[in-house]
Amino acid sequence: MMLDRVLTGENLRMGRIALLLGLVLIQNLRAEELYVAKPLTQPGEFTPGIEGPACDRAGNIYAVNFGKQQTIGKVTPDGKGEVFATLSGESTGNGIVFDRAGAMFVADYVGHNILKIDIATRKSTVFAHDSTMNQPNDLAIAPDGTLYASDPSWGAGAGQIWKIDVQGKMTKVAKDLGTTNGIEVSPDGRTLYVNESSQKNVWAFPILTAGALGPRKLIRQFPDFGFDGMRCDVDGTLYITRHGKGTVVLMKPDGEILREIDVLGAKPSNLCFGGPDGRTVYVTEVEHTRLVQFRVERPGLAWQRWQQKPQGAP
Repeated sequence: MMLDRVLTGENLRMGRIALLLGLVLIQNLRAEELYVAKPLTQPGEFTPGIEGPACDRAGNIYAVNFGKQQTIGKVTPDGKGEVFATLSGESTGNGIVFDRAGAMFVADYVGHNILKIDIATRKSTVFAHDSTMNQPNDLAIAPDGTLYASDPSWGAGAGQIWKIDVQGKMTKVAKDLGTTNGIEVSPDGRTLYVNESSQKNVWAFPILTAGALGPRKLIRQFPDFGFDGMRCDVDGTLYITRHGKGTVVLMKPDGEILREIDVLGAKPSNLCFGGPDGRTVYVTEVEHTRLVQFRVERPGLAWQRWQQKPQGAP
């Protein structure tokens, strides 16, 4: 009987501690300023070609054209930047993604390449190339490591989508589209989202066997302003940069708008998730050539993938 009372008392004590910790967490979330953008870097550290961005496992942010064109910049979470790598020849980067093993992939829109960069050596190699590309613009990565690249033709107001498998083989999986730009794979790996900047459409493509795409479905058409980069959080909510409006819009996969966030400049080009808990969104902003950041409630999909072991890891 005495032992029962002791165990009951211990359970009550632990329950009270858990309740207090939960209350503290809730209070911290309430006290934290969410969806309010703040500058991370100073204006002018990047060129007007600032794009990318992507975070590594440690939370550093990588974006293209730091200081001058053809570079990739590395910025710490407290805003200290440096040139991480300089691309060879005429190669100039745009969208960036990481795979779970830590390799960086960069869309080289000048060289019609997908580049692969070894983070340890900072050396880049051509992972995939096709001279018939318009200009590879943005990248998304599926759970199995398959890459998808948007490929707009701005002059023609047209675009297409390419699939790049883990060996670097390229396949055109959609054509006769509008100006394809932002691109992202859903958390379950079954849907590819693509936006068209000039036409102001957001589409969903089912991902079929071997990464092929099924018939597209229009999620939403916007009445004004264009789009650029696009990423998902862990729940599948889409974060889309609205180039010209100066906002990031949060949208459910069914097209319902949740909110829009002012990002302190008219021309946000792309975004990524990072921070110690995956709840910091970093935005590349062209008007002031800087990175801005804001906190959100839910972690990003790319951050969640960093928490998983790479394929083939013990």
